[in-house]
Amino acid sequence: MAYVVCRPCIGTKDRSCVEVCPVDCFFNIKKKKYNDQFGVGLSPDGEPGMLVIDPDECINCGACEGECPVIAIYEDSGVPEEFQQFVKINEEECASLSDDERDQTRCTQKPSK
Repeated sequence: MAYVVCRPCIGTKDRSCVEVCPVDCFFNIKKKKYNDQFGVGLSPDGEPGMLVIDPDECINCGACEGECPVIAIYEDSGVPEEFQQFVKINEEECASLSDDERDQTRCTQKPSK
């Protein structure tokens, strides 16, 4: 079991979830294709894409779920039907990251303002 970031994160990327993650399993995927595919603008900081959770690193603690202000995070077994494709998106995005990309895209805190 793992948690999954879904469509409401696109255009938001609040990152409150990463502040409480005890294993730092969030990655910032800066791909505009997700904004285009789901018809969502850029996040307030001007970044495209979304955050994802690595299902192999997630310890299923649930800390992130309650911190998400846009209700974008669900346990993989409880993802609503309209967001089911995001289970695969989270898995595939994390699996495709090289070690260097993992280091560059791992999220551990909210950006400074």
